[in-house]
Amino acid sequence: MTIYIHGFGGSGCGVKANLFRTYFKSINQPFVAPSLSYVPHLAIKTLEEMIESYGGSVNFVGSSLGGFYSIYLAQKYDLKAVLINPSINPDEALRKALGKAPNFYDNSSFEWREAHLEMLKGYRVEAKKQENFFVLLQKGDNLLDYKEAVNKFPFAKFVIEEGGSHSFENIEQYFDDIKRYFFAGGR
Repeated sequence: MTIYIHGFGGSGCGVKANLFRTYFKSINQPFVAPSLSYVPHLAIKTLEEMIESYGGSVNFVGSSLGGFYSIYLAQKYDLKAVLINPSINPDEALRKALGKAPNFYDNSSFEWREAHLEMLKGYRVEAKKQENFFVLLQKGDNLLDYKEAVNKFPFAKFVIEEGGSHSFENIEQYFDDIKRYFFAGGR
């Protein structure tokens, strides 16, 4: 089972989630993209319950904040994760979002609080098993500094592209690489 973990204010019905959903269906691989709570403890609890219900036999694709959650979960359960422009220090990066924050699915908003930033601090972990991570970065990310991920994962499998954006343009070109990484042991 591959679990797609969306970013801050995102949902399991976002553009990337839908692209991955279509791809995994086309290769007959189980896939799910849950819409997670914006409250970090609730999001992690939901993901942990999913991992346990699938017998721990899962992979992650995490984008931005979802990448941060993927790092934590991959370390905790010794699983593989693909990180797409991951947030390495979201408790710092999301400080600017305090107050009303956007839900990109329906343009509603939610209250992002200092307590949520504190929750995120509890999920910071060292990436000890770097072979469990495939990191996709675009230098044109206007929200996060790609060098933070490079510094955290010096021994992981990497793709670093010039240009691009935070949403990672043309992610589809890496679907076969992701498939090989997850299912053929491709490092």
